[in-house]
Amino acid sequence: MNRIQRWWIGVTADARELAEDEVGDVPGWVLVTLMTAGLVVLIWAVAGPALTGLFEQAISRVSGP
Repeated sequence: MNRIQRWWIGVTADARELAEDEVGDVPGWVLVTLMTAGLVVLIWAVAGPALTGLFEQAISRVSGP
């Protein structure tokens, strides 16, 4: 076996190890996604009316009476 073949076998083995390590982290990503969505909904509920009022005030100033 020459150097290139040994190198290729090493690279593919490393890639397989990395792929196997990533498989078990799916529940973590699901949890992060759900928590982020929850925070967005909470912030939107709290700040939504204030932002709507601010937007309407800015538009009325630009549009005039």
